[in-house]
Amino acid sequence: MRPFEHASPATREQAIQLLADQPDRAAALAGGSDLLALMKDGVVTPGRLVNLKKVQGLQGIRYAAENGFRIGALATIDDLASSEVLRLEHPAVAAAAGRLAGPQIRNVATVGGNLCQRPRCWYFRNGFGILPQRDGKSMVLEGDNRYHAILGNDGPAYFVTPSTLAPLLIALDAEVALLGPQGERRIPLEKLYRVPQAEGEREHDLAPGEIITELVFGPLAGRQVASYEVRQRETLDWSLATASVALETDSGRVKRARVILGQVAPVPWVAREVESFLAGKPIDEGVAEEAGKLAVQGAKPLSGNRYKIQLARVAVRRALLTAAGFVDREA
Repeated sequence: MRPFEHASPATREQAIQLLADQPDRAAALAGGSDLLALMKDGVVTPGRLVNLKKVQGLQGIRYAAENGFRIGALATIDDLASSEVLRLEHPAVAAAAGRLAGPQIRNVATVGGNLCQRPRCWYFRNGFGILPQRDGKSMVLEGDNRYHAILGNDGPAYFVTPSTLAPLLIALDAEVALLGPQGERRIPLEKLYRVPQAEGEREHDLAPGEIITELVFGPLAGRQVASYEVRQRETLDWSLATASVALETDSGRVKRARVILGQVAPVPWVAREVESFLAGKPIDEGVAEEAGKLAVQGAKPLSGNRYKIQLARVAVRRALLTAAGFVDREA
């Protein structure tokens, strides 16, 4: 690991100043479970770490019946999993947090860090960049791509967004509050993610010196919500495909649906065709099956990941049936 400065500010303003002073060299440190691993492997080499752990106003989970949840960016994943009010008001979110990694990681990994974690692409993790190329050709297309994208993969990016919380939170219309040198702004969580078009671009819409300060999402308000993950192993493994759904219904028929896929595209994938298809329909086995097929209709598998089409299709079907009460909500 290369030498670096370490700063531990006490206020948000101090943290932003320290990050903005050296935008090309400074990195924000939250839980560190992802960043420190990247530093040890020499994938990223910040010259300054700005430790956010002592910054006031970035912690805690707050809930109000009329407005829903406000979750500080430094709240840990275990905070989400063990929150009594979250388990009562948004059980799908608490359950999804409880499935993440193992207890050691959940105790240190933060909400903001989870939403901003870097791709698990092994080309990126081995120092070849986020858009790895050799002799002008994509290393992903030419090499081992079994865990890469099947949607939104027209290039140049083929990695998959790693967060399994993000699709569920996007389905809940969550927003993130951001703070940077230009002040505060609030955007839909969906807009935080973007597809880089050139090496050096980030996959998150964060300006230099900008950090996430808060995650905000409304009360359940009668919505039927579920998330379904497919993994090789049940625990301590990365998801191969995730589907998260939130349904607003009237007299048993869908008024509005959000269907978001994870680990299948460079961004959390909003299945808009599925959302439109579900409008006005009751959720049953047949509808869920058709929705699953529609979700992957435009998939473009690479040489080694065609299996992901089936995984994503099944994840959508099971998430819909789970939300509608046909199967156990913890499945």
